[in-house]
Amino acid sequence: MCDDDTAIPADHEKDLAFGTKLIHSGNHPDEWTYKDVIPPISLSTIYNAESPGVIQNYEYTRCGNPIRSVLEKCLMAMDNAKYALVYSSGMSATMSMVSMLAPGDHILCSSDVYGGTYRLLSIIAKQAGILFDFIDFINTENIVQNIKPNTKLVWFESLSNPLMRVLDVKKVSDVVHRIRTDILVAVDNSFITPYFQKPLNLGVDVIMYSLSKYINGHSDALMGALVTNNKELYDKLYVYQYTCGNVPSSFDCYMVNRGLKTLHVRMEHHMKNAFVVAQFLRSHPKVLKVNYVGFPDHPQRDVINKQFTGYTGLLSFYINGGLKESVKLLESLKLFYITVSFGCYESLAALPTKMTHASLTDEQKYSIGIYENLVRLSIGLEYVQDLIDDLNQALEASGAKDKTNTTGSINVY
Repeated sequence: MCDDDTAIPADHEKDLAFGTKLIHSGNHPDEWTYKDVIPPISLSTIYNAESPGVIQNYEYTRCGNPIRSVLEKCLMAMDNAKYALVYSSGMSATMSMVSMLAPGDHILCSSDVYGGTYRLLSIIAKQAGILFDFIDFINTENIVQNIKPNTKLVWFESLSNPLMRVLDVKKVSDVVHRIRTDILVAVDNSFITPYFQKPLNLGVDVIMYSLSKYINGHSDALMGALVTNNKELYDKLYVYQYTCGNVPSSFDCYMVNRGLKTLHVRMEHHMKNAFVVAQFLRSHPKVLKVNYVGFPDHPQRDVINKQFTGYTGLLSFYINGGLKESVKLLESLKLFYITVSFGCYESLAALPTKMTHASLTDEQKYSIGIYENLVRLSIGLEYVQDLIDDLNQALEASGAKDKTNTTGSINVY
């Protein structure tokens, strides 16, 4: 155990206006008829026009909705952005970026991304004739060597899933834009959130969020978002959205707008809890390695200090065993729910090889370090000692051996 204060990095600069923005941006009672302090849900799909073809504010909910506008304004405020669009899911937001490309266009994607992103490119984009490559972005020289004349989109995660590898967002953006300014650089910032990182300030063209995760934070709404300062990109995305209809429900917009009001408070507690759990796991005899961005001796500490103002509640670790022991570990947990998601108030556990990245081939998994003994945790807001006690009893029940008793080869990346 450690003192809670050590869980907060010394360079953690609090955005004093952030919490105020979350609560007030787009949420002024004067904007609606009855001065509701809480923005009302507009369930209507249609809106009355003053005259044929004369639209006052809204026409049809596929093209715009009052509570959706409230949420988008708040998202813009969080990232100091000019434009935001919310979608029916994070994958729908990702698909909207891919849909702007034509057959023969090329996407360069970092190798260790969410399994759903692999699936989207490998199946849907491929069928549409869009080309793509998955490469390691840690060494930006790889990016330089793999940019093609037809490359139109570069996609990566600021903190990779599930290995927690940190990519230098500014360096990646600068390298790509030096080659060609017309290539769009997109980053998935779902793991870090705008509370701990603002990628638009680091040079990216667009940010993708799975709003279902930390921003909503309550495991009860499915939604995604794209945030940008690029008007031309926004205009294209807006036309694609109202044409294709990949919009969220009014109720889900209300739920996410409600959930994000406590994002700044929740992220502080997620970070503190995760730091303590990560230290516990690192010292456990049945754990071979812990992947956690908050360790002071993290090999990418310089990059972390440069681009993050705090740490996430996510970590992953390799146990001293194989698939049998990993499955037994998860089945033995009492407080952690076994599920594919992350970033909500309850603690969650996943086995990436069988869950989030199950659609990858074994060769693809192994090439990026996803072995049968890799476990991912999303640390929630429970009392941290209860989480440690639960993990300890599950590790003991897993059948994994102590490191001192290891024989043969145990996989670790």
